[in-house]
Amino acid sequence: MLLLLVVCVPLYYLWRLARLRNPWPRTFLGGIARIAGARIRVTGKKADGGAFLLANHVSWLDIPVIASVSGSAFIAHSGLAEIGLLKWLCEMNDTVFIARHDRRTVHAQVAVVRDALTDTGALTVFPEGTTSDGRGLLPFKSSLLSALDPPPPGIAIQPMWMDYGPDVADIAWVGEEHGLDNFLKILARRQPIAVTAHFLPALTAEETANRKIMATTARDRILAAMDAAR
Repeated sequence: MLLLLVVCVPLYYLWRLARLRNPWPRTFLGGIARIAGARIRVTGKKADGGAFLLANHVSWLDIPVIASVSGSAFIAHSGLAEIGLLKWLCEMNDTVFIARHDRRTVHAQVAVVRDALTDTGALTVFPEGTTSDGRGLLPFKSSLLSALDPPPPGIAIQPMWMDYGPDVADIAWVGEEHGLDNFLKILARRQPIAVTAHFLPALTAEETANRKIMATTARDRILAAMDAAR
């Protein structure tokens, strides 16, 4: 992982100086997923053009996997911006930091990322607001979708289910487990991690009428996919 970082960082800054679309943060994250043992399968496809992905959240591994299959940037809580190394890595991947106690700043922050989205771009939100055990879903916090109300023109709102199958209990980061412990636990696995990224149908215009409807509909769509797989 360190070797991959050493290779990707100079290339990132070279592309940035040349003002080219920068693939290296997503390349780095995709490599992290593979090194961690993720064996990724994809069902469905990301909506054509820009997409805001509303995904369930099971582990830190979700982030490199989603970046690998969609080229996505992420919305993260502002607490990560207080950790120097994580902030630096997140900023290279165009992460938008939001203050959970101040939703008024979300629109302005996400507008910066909207402008950067290309035809294959994506921005991922975890509406649960934290990780869950992966067997079900926590309630979706509609406040985390306030930047999407109303959705920007030409940008699809698309639910996404991160499915770790029968091994989800060994992957999930829940309870009092420290983030570093979860990281090391996953790296210590001898077996590959089978994960399926399900791109579910994008919400219709009626389903994006406001953030509460978006949150409810996206959650119901992911739950329906979970139920169908059981």
